[in-house]
Amino acid sequence: MTRGNPTVRAAGIVALVVTALLGSAYVLGRSLIPDQPQERKTTGVTTNADGPYYADQPTEAAPSGAPSPSRDAGPTDAGQDGSGRDSGGGQLFGAHTSTGTPRLALTFDDGPDPRYTPQVLAMLREFDVKATFCVVGENAQNHPDLIQAIVDGGHTLCNHSWHHDVTLGNRSADVIRADLLRTNEAIRAAVPDAPIVWYRQPGGAWTYSVVSVAQQLGMTPLHWSVDPSDWELPGARKIAATVTSQAEPGSVVLLHDAGGDRQGTMDALRRILPDLTARFELEALPTDPT
Repeated sequence: MTRGNPTVRAAGIVALVVTALLGSAYVLGRSLIPDQPQERKTTGVTTNADGPYYADQPTEAAPSGAPSPSRDAGPTDAGQDGSGRDSGGGQLFGAHTSTGTPRLALTFDDGPDPRYTPQVLAMLREFDVKATFCVVGENAQNHPDLIQAIVDGGHTLCNHSWHHDVTLGNRSADVIRADLLRTNEAIRAAVPDAPIVWYRQPGGAWTYSVVSVAQQLGMTPLHWSVDPSDWELPGARKIAATVTSQAEPGSVVLLHDAGGDRQGTMDALRRILPDLTARFELEALPTDPT
């Protein structure tokens, strides 16, 4: 057998050596290049963990989201009496969202407050309007004179829990009962004979337990159908525009006379009252809803 041309064999060996060296250099070079960052993908999940959470706006996970700017359409399958499910799919467990009549109800939450409740009472008196005040027990205890003024003005009182506990409905029946009774006692310390036949759960966070206990104590659960989210301080113009545009016969309007800076609500009320009284008959919710 012939052994081939030595020159050709040498060239082949050189080519193999060069190829091996180039491959090693490529691997070494790649090892020296920093890893490239992976493309970040958003999850679409955001939180409001650092934001304030107050007044009557439940989170989307709450049992019955209030009709706020992002969740403010009225209940979509409410019954004739105004109870049913809210637009966010949360249970209202029978809480009323309507007066059940062509009349419209203004409701004021979280008071009484010595800065704002007297302003509300004065404007209601000026327009000859009766309303419903959902009062917090500790505020009723601290300002019994304002509870008396509310009753003297012909307005209806509503129990709004002792300390505006949004999670109250998740507690035991005994804890719920004690909270509601304590609030009623504070109210009756100021006005012994005042009927208290309505209960509004803070945050609109209704549960079967809180509704059951309220009913056992002779109180009817009260939700709402118009919510301008005045607790978010959107300004008087926006508050007034939301109320006047969404109000319809039977509406229950949610406003606040305490719980923070409510001057925007006071200024909005000056615009709201002339409009609503020209289009609707306004009423304080009855003290015998059954």
